[in-house]
Amino acid sequence: MSKPLIVQSDKTMLLEVDNPEFEACQLVVSKFAELEKSPEYLHTYRISPLSLWNAASIKMSADEIVECLEKYSRYSVPKNVVNEIKEQIGRYGKVKLVKEENGDLCIISNEKGFLQEISNHRAVQPYIEKTENDKIYIKKEFRGHIKQALIKIGFPVEDLAGYDEGNKYGFNLRPTTKSGRKFGMRDYQRASVEVFHAGGGNEGGSGVVVLPCGAGKTIVGIGVMQIVGAETLILVTNTLSIRQWKNEILDKTDIPESDIGEYSGEVKEIKPITIATYNILTHRKKKGGDFTHFHLFSANNWGLIVYDEVHLLPAPVFRMTSELQAKRRLGLTATLVREDGLEEDVFSLIGPKKYDVPWKELESKSWIAEAKCKEIRVSMEDDLRMRYSIADDREKFRLASENPEKLKAIGMIMKKHSESHLLVIGQYINQLEEISKTFKIPLITGKTPLGERQELYDAFRSGRIKSLVVSKVANFSIDLPDANIAIQVSGTFGSRQEEAQRLGRILRPKGEDNTAVFYSLISRDTNEERFGQNRQLFLTEQGYEYEIYTLDQFRESLEEKVGA
Repeated sequence: MSKPLIVQSDKTMLLEVDNPEFEACQLVVSKFAELEKSPEYLHTYRISPLSLWNAASIKMSADEIVECLEKYSRYSVPKNVVNEIKEQIGRYGKVKLVKEENGDLCIISNEKGFLQEISNHRAVQPYIEKTENDKIYIKKEFRGHIKQALIKIGFPVEDLAGYDEGNKYGFNLRPTTKSGRKFGMRDYQRASVEVFHAGGGNEGGSGVVVLPCGAGKTIVGIGVMQIVGAETLILVTNTLSIRQWKNEILDKTDIPESDIGEYSGEVKEIKPITIATYNILTHRKKKGGDFTHFHLFSANNWGLIVYDEVHLLPAPVFRMTSELQAKRRLGLTATLVREDGLEEDVFSLIGPKKYDVPWKELESKSWIAEAKCKEIRVSMEDDLRMRYSIADDREKFRLASENPEKLKAIGMIMKKHSESHLLVIGQYINQLEEISKTFKIPLITGKTPLGERQELYDAFRSGRIKSLVVSKVANFSIDLPDANIAIQVSGTFGSRQEEAQRLGRILRPKGEDNTAVFYSLISRDTNEERFGQNRQLFLTEQGYEYEIYTLDQFRESLEEKVGA
């Protein structure tokens, strides 16, 4: 039997989908390489320094990686690839940032050549105080800046300079939630907390935990807060997320409500546990002016900062974070993919990946719903096709996204899943208003007042309404546990993180029937098809396959089931 993997000297790898060893190989390869393309038969992965450093940060050795390649590779593994793996894995942890007893910060390494290269590099020199005794002393206020500069020149520094403990704040997890259900952390949640904390030592305390939507990232955050035992600042994507975090904390811990503060556009409270939005932190009175609420970072002597949905962290918050390296920092996310290419900044400023569980592994244990992904390709009417053919690229994408033929597909899906809890998710408000009107389903957009939004979500959760049309506001941080069907009618170009977030909306574990279906509607023979393939990359890497139908084929599949 031929092996599934072809490793090429340019550090790309081709993985054959129809091979019996495909799944076993994919599971390991995705830990140290990034998926670049995923057409039907061959997936293309690339090994990069960052993908190898993240593998090293979860304790993968060069020998393990090379062994995996040799086990699954059809041909011999090119020597330059083996050397690159050993070189990059070897670099992680070779350069360390430490604090001396007198408080001085310095870079140390057993590799004298590394220190020489670093001290002579222009990108690093502005942050150096002096060099002596095989140590490079760093200006204290630039702890974050030096880490950013070092990773860009190929030195992923391990920060062992320690943390300010912050004001103490202890609390307990409840054995039973306020609603009366038994509560205990799942094994992988507990493991991620312990790996992050590392017994309170300097090796732990900063980094990212990667878990699928629906796997309880908030619980991990609460677990870390409890083990650190200090006043905590939690940063989230929107005001609704503030309320959800607050509700989870009150439900699962003995923290009194009076100790939890909300810091948003509406309320400005600072308490031992404060939850703030990224928006409020990046607010300035005028373009280029100072950030109005930057003082929040120093308002309390925080011992921990939690960055929810760290893949959406705005660039200005990175700049602020570079000055907060003495605080323990936890990033939570379903995907380390960033569409702006700032993955290196997450690595150097929040910390490396500390814990990662493949989505399919949690699915197999029923911790998240078993999901099927289906793509339905619809045709365009002649008039629309003509307009499409003469439009520029951005307008082409909008016309393809808003294709009225998608309404037929929505109707079929709604008929098939008439008893389900169904979300229609899209990008373009005109399209969503049309869907809402046609199918008489309530619509939630960014302009929907918070109170009305909350009422509609509550009605959906209680089953009083079975379907909702939602805009990009539903991409993250809404908790709708019973949603089991999602129809994506349009999206943000080729955003892989958005695809992951949207599937995540239906992954909460269900009761008896723990299954969910994610439909993606695409206009045939348009640039939406190409962007769609890119969007699917991350989920393909997690082991999901997309069944592809034309509208006619989908109609036939429904008729067959009715006939059967």
